[in-house]
Amino acid sequence: MGFKVKDHYFNKAKKEQFLARSVYKLEEIDNKFKILKKHDQVLDLGYYPGSWIQYTHKKVKSVVGVDIKEVNKKLLNLKGVTLLKKDAFEIEDIADLGVETLFDVILSDMAPDTTGIKSVDQDRSLALVEKVFGVMPTFLKKGGNLVIKVFDGNDAQMFLKSNKNLFESFNYFRPKSTRSVSKEFFVVGKGYKG
Repeated sequence: MGFKVKDHYFNKAKKEQFLARSVYKLEEIDNKFKILKKHDQVLDLGYYPGSWIQYTHKKVKSVVGVDIKEVNKKLLNLKGVTLLKKDAFEIEDIADLGVETLFDVILSDMAPDTTGIKSVDQDRSLALVEKVFGVMPTFLKKGGNLVIKVFDGNDAQMFLKSNKNLFESFNYFRPKSTRSVSKEFFVVGKGYKG
């Protein structure tokens, strides 16, 4: 049930040549929580279409984007960017991502294919969130940061509550650029305890 909202952020993204309006969510998160640092190596899970890659590559040393969709060719000329068509949840070793050290930051703006049925969409979103938390030990270095999208719901709240102690700080944040009808928010974890 994909629909495009042609609002201020949609038009701004088009004008500034970003691939999606979601770039402004990451920008807001980064401005508030200082997630990305110059020498970071970043993993973007489910990066497609790639506006987060466009933002991230200007801020950090290198970024690896993984998605089950075909590689977005519009991003191939960006310096320090590696894009892979893979299922992130089937990767068992960081060497499969072409890197030798764990990542400083994991970003995930992943969302399930939505049905419009709130409970189904919440469950599908939570399943993705749980999978990201499941692969975190494989990918994220101690002291690293996480930004992940969550569809709000009781089960999601319970899951997050039970995992917040994995980080030094753990915040919920809803960027201004989030559509008013959306039930999404972002979890920003800083200082992964590993």
